Amino acid sequence: MKVYLAGYNVDSSVLQELQEKGGHRDDVTPEVLSAAYARISRDPRPINEIRKDARSEVNRARKSNSSIIFKMGHHSVAEHAIFNLDILEISRLAMEEVEKFRLCSYTEKSQRYVTLDRDFVIPQEIKNTPTEKQFTALIHEQNEAYTRLFDSLKEYVFKKNSALAADPKNHSLLEGWAKEDARYITSLATQSQVGLTINARNLELMLRRFASSELAEVRDLGKTIHAQIAEIAPSIVLFYEANDRDRYTYPELRATIKSTQTTCVHKPLYHEAKEVSLVEYSKDGDIRVAASLLHSVTNLSYLECKRIIKKMSPKKLQTLFKAACKHMQFYDSMLREFEYAHLTFEIILSAACFGQLKRHRMSTITAQSYEPQLGVTIPLSIKEVGMEKYFKEIIKKTNRTYDAIRKKIPQTAAYILTNAHRRRVLMRINARELYHISRLREDSHAQWDIRAVSKAMSLQAKTVMPYTFALAAGKDAYNEAYKNLFGTLPKITQAVLPSARKIK
Repeated sequence: MKVYLAGYNVDSSVLQELQEKGGHRDDVTPEVLSAAYARISRDPRPINEIRKDARSEVNRARKSNSSIIFKMGHHSVAEHAIFNLDILEISRLAMEEVEKFRLCSYTEKSQRYVTLDRDFVIPQEIKNTPTEKQFTALIHEQNEAYTRLFDSLKEYVFKKNSALAADPKNHSLLEGWAKEDARYITSLATQSQVGLTINARNLELMLRRFASSELAEVRDLGKTIHAQIAEIAPSIVLFYEANDRDRYTYPELRATIKSTQTTCVHKPLYHEAKEVSLVEYSKDGDIRVAASLLHSVTNLSYLECKRIIKKMSPKKLQTLFKAACKHMQFYDSMLREFEYAHLTFEIILSAACFGQLKRHRMSTITAQSYEPQLGVTIPLSIKEVGMEKYFKEIIKKTNRTYDAIRKKIPQTAAYILTNAHRRRVLMRINARELYHISRLREDSHAQWDIRAVSKAMSLQAKTVMPYTFALAAGKDAYNEAYKNLFGTLPKITQAVLPSARKIK
């Protein structure tokens, strides 16, 4: 057995420094890895020798990449090239477009932990128009409200948690609780930043989608990213320009729906809908998971496994599920067989909450536009400090400005909406991933908004798949759920679990 470390991510400043000291090198590009790995299937030589050739013949490697990707259609070779991108000074609204892509890694500036400094993006479509003054005036008012709310909430949080506040080491934590509620009044135009890790194949897709966006900010972001990587890796990012599929499909769908007059005349208001609704699910979810477990440990066909499972008594069925979960700890993921059961939820949630839900990318998430008619989510703490009326006044002004902008420059209207404004989301998820959401987001450390959503999801899931979701709970409640199922604690006991902070 032989293993060679072929490469790893290095800060670009280090690479530049090495070239300045050792002279320019053409092979400082991830393209040589893509080209070398692309040849593995047809070249009998050891991989490390193929890589050596690719480094010495960069132009040939680039031609090989282009031919393999363009002529043969083997885009997967581009996945061996990895980029790390620092993206700064983009709006929260544009950030949602960045973070739509499943197979990427993101770490974003958190408005829960960082005090906002009032920086915001003025959409290019609005600049130098009569709307700009109205837009900026309201954002300044929203930012002023953030400061006022934060000051009041900070005092409130410190008083409510006086025991914690007695230790200066906890002050940063307590301030964070105040920040995370104050941010609900800030706009989607607020600037943010993100560290992005992405392979070339997904980067190409991202650039194509960005080029087709209706928002100038997103289009400009795509051009800026491409300018950064074009000279470094020209052979593996080929199809990055706008295309008809991404540019026209959704607008034409809207036009088609409108022309067929199939939309409801009555638009439901928020109070008429549940915040979390299980709208579809695998009717035989428990059976599917159990049959899949049986299938993995026998030589029977899946249909035969289902037939056997359906004949099992409830007691025997529970025994099977318990065997699948017996050795699990709170940090373990469920077995892959749990992915065969699916659930679809329709969720009405705030922009602040959506920012956390969209992190769970091993699912299918589609979202409607932010809609003032769905109302806003107001943190309980804001009500408790007596600032609910003030909060609602800012929201009313925001909604009026939104309506005015939508009439003139509709694609930019959402920038003015706040983290409190809601949207309707459709989320299809398998049981295994819902367990992951439950563990992470139902835990007492989780933010209250996403905790409420994830708890509602898991409770509804338990009603339709009781065996499958018998252990669904936050990390802090896992031992209790385990004891309810098995009558004993798991090997790692409550005493060694991370201590949960008090829920504010």
